[in-house]
Amino acid sequence: MPVTACQPIFARLTQSIVGKQVPLQLIVATLLAGGHVLLEDVPGVGKTLLARTLADALGGDWKRVQFAPDMLPSDITGVNIFHPGSGEFRFVPGPLFSHVVLADEINRASPRTQASLLEAMEEGRVTVDGHTYALPRPFLVIATQNPIEHQGTFPLPEAQLDRFAVCVSLGYPTPDEEKSLLAREVEGSASASPVFPVIDPATLLSWQAEVRTVHVDETLQHYLVEIAGRTRSHHGIVLGVSPRGCIIWQRVSQALAWLDGRRYVLPDDIKAAALPVLAHRIVLPGHVGTEARKRVLEELFQSVPLPL
Repeated sequence: MPVTACQPIFARLTQSIVGKQVPLQLIVATLLAGGHVLLEDVPGVGKTLLARTLADALGGDWKRVQFAPDMLPSDITGVNIFHPGSGEFRFVPGPLFSHVVLADEINRASPRTQASLLEAMEEGRVTVDGHTYALPRPFLVIATQNPIEHQGTFPLPEAQLDRFAVCVSLGYPTPDEEKSLLAREVEGSASASPVFPVIDPATLLSWQAEVRTVHVDETLQHYLVEIAGRTRSHHGIVLGVSPRGCIIWQRVSQALAWLDGRRYVLPDDIKAAALPVLAHRIVLPGHVGTEARKRVLEELFQSVPLPL
């Protein structure tokens, strides 16, 4: 069963992250859907630890890039270097040429550097000095950002946000979870877990292919299109959900069904994927946060009954 197959990934994640079962399931589902993950939360809740642990578990090559305002696009895509001996320029790949890229504090990079990720995230390739280079497959970007501290940051534009399949927040731990964190720290188990992959890139690619075959009933597809359409015509929404967003909503729903051991999507899968996939894709008037966007979407969901 799919759940059993993915159990080593969840086990690896829960060794480092206490609780947070719903966000972890959404993140794994996003990877199975072939999407990219944006972890948006306040400092100190484990965003970078989660991203690093997931990269470790997936195997293959992975790189961590600490984004900063002075970073150039070539720092992540790569650069051509002249070799006097041969009289030729040779391409030196950047950290993007990895199966998993951890883009830490992505909103601290300049818009020019952020834009260098667009082609990579959408098409799995980069273009440097007129030459196009394919990236390894699977290719996953796991980015983190702090939604509270805006000093010295460059907010991600809508085109960049739309490349992320889901935007997930971990939130603060419960009192019991926080006590467990303290106990782990005293016992030394917080850093004692070995770092090793539990799957390989080829396995992940095969799982992604299986997820694409999960059946989605026509009535559920009609619901997805109806909600996406209403976000585009809603008087209180400046920018609605793109066709890419609607496709990703279906893919993440398929992945959730696959994780549950099913070959068909249920309305509950559609509902579980809705807010993480859609909330960061709509734009409201003024500078509003995620919670305001979620409230608008909840109102839309109530106006269109979910097929049973």
